[in-house]
This record gives sequence, C-alpha cells and structure tokens, in this order.
Amino acid sequence: MTDYGHELQFGVFLTPVAEQADDLLALARAADAAGLDLVTVQDHPYQARFLDTWTLLSVIAAQTARVRVAPNVANLPLRPPVVLARSVASLDILSGGRVELGIGAGYFWDAIAAAGGTRLTPGQSVDALAEAIDIIRAVWAAGANPIRHDGEHYRVVGAQSGPAPAHAVEIWVGALKPRMLALTGAKADGWLPSLVNAGVDELPAMNASIDAAAESAGRSPREIRRMYTISGSFGHGPGLLQGQPREWAEQLAEITLLNGISTYILPVASTGELERFAQDVAPAVRELVDAARAG
Repeated sequence: MTDYGHELQFGVFLTPVAEQADDLLALARAADAAGLDLVTVQDHPYQARFLDTWTLLSVIAAQTARVRVAPNVANLPLRPPVVLARSVASLDILSGGRVELGIGAGYFWDAIAAAGGTRLTPGQSVDALAEAIDIIRAVWAAGANPIRHDGEHYRVVGAQSGPAPAHAVEIWVGALKPRMLALTGAKADGWLPSLVNAGVDELPAMNASIDAAAESAGRSPREIRRMYTISGSFGHGPGLLQGQPREWAEQLAEITLLNGISTYILPVASTGELERFAQDVAPAVRELVDAARAG
C-alpha cells in the first residue's frame, strides 16, 4: 500500500481538433467554472487537423481565471528545449502562475521526421529528454550564468537564462518503460501515464521503479506527484470507471490509497460529462481519501 499523501487534483484532457475550436474553449471555461484544477491538451505538432497546443493553451489561459493549463504531453522532438522553456515561462507570467509542463520523449517518429524532426531510437529519445530537462531548468533560473550545454542531442553555447516563470513550474514526464521511469524518479516533479497504456495492475511495479530511481538520486519518492489520464463512461457497467459517479469515486479513491495516484485527468467531449466529473466524482473521491487518511 503506497499513498504518497499528495493533495488530490482533477482535470480534463482535450484533443485540439481545429474544427472544434469553439467547443474546446467552451469546455475549458466550463472546467474553470466547475472548480477543476487542470485543463490539459495533447500535443502533436505534426497533425494537420490539430490546433497548435501552445497557442490553444494561451487562449484558454486568457479566457479562464483559476484553472491551470498544461500540455499532456509536449512533443519534445519538435519543440527545442530553450524555446519550449521560454514558451512555458512566458505563459506562466501572463497567466499569473497557472502553467505546468507535461513532457514526453516523442512518439510517432515517421510523423516527427516528416515534419522536420530528427528520428531517434527509443534509447536516444530518453537521453535527449534528460538533456532537455536540464536545459529547461537552466533557462528558468533567470539571472544565472549563461547556459552552456554540450550534449549528444542538444548544444547550447552561452544563451542567457530567463525569463523566470511566475511560480515553480512542475515538470511531469509521460513515462512507461524502465529508463523513462528511472528518469522520472531522478529528475521530474510528476509522473503522467495514462490508463490506456498503464493499467492499474501495472502501477505498483512502475511506482517502485520511480521510487528506487528517486532514492538513488538522493530524492524522496514523495517529491514526485503521481498522475493518471483515465478513461471511462458513466453507466451501469461492472468494470473500472463504467458505473455511476459514486462507483467511480470508490474506485479512484482505492487507486489513490493503494497506488499513490493523486491527480486524475479525464478526456471529455461535453460539458455534461465534465460537470459530472467535477461535481459528483471529484468531491466524493476527496471525501473518501480524506477519511481513510484520517482514520
């Protein structure tokens, strides 16, 4: 049983289809009004049907007041780390400290290469991400010495650091395989897998890998927030996240208490589904987890 004790958070996951731009903004405003914590957007810059994620996140931030925004997850191979770091910091400043950075090593390499990115092997992509995280943090350390990084995948020769974000932006890594999990434990502020790719029964072993890497790096495993992009439907099914909101709440509370997940992000396509998650599921999960932690 592993509960890392983090405060519970709930958010939504949006697919940035350009033809649905008005609907996406309406969902983001609804998330803000419903009291959700996060609006996240998938990032596939090679996809011609999609809006650019950072542009969309900027408009969402401008049309909301409280909710935080993040890519889920940023496509590093098509977003150079210095530019990505400054994009994050700029939006964080403009939004009053409401931006976090979900980031991944890359996927769909044919599409990445077709858009001008460098095709990497799985091992190379992990190494590139490790370099990028160091560079991003160096950019955010405004006022520090010029950045110098001579790596295998990135070279930065004297770039000035800054601007600093308005708050301590967290870096969440979308990790599944052993080396990515180890990188998460060593360098990240959060782990952001999805239920589709990491089933609940796989979480204990993955958490153990992250914890071991954190301890090897001199960190406490509790420093790393455990997050989960989930999927389901409200109905009367017997499976995971297939029943009524109370059943969802009981299942998510159990995942929190047994596997340490403290942030749940749901793909939504309607305000009704969003409001049900925000108003019926989220408060009930908090109640169940608070009671278990207290008792």
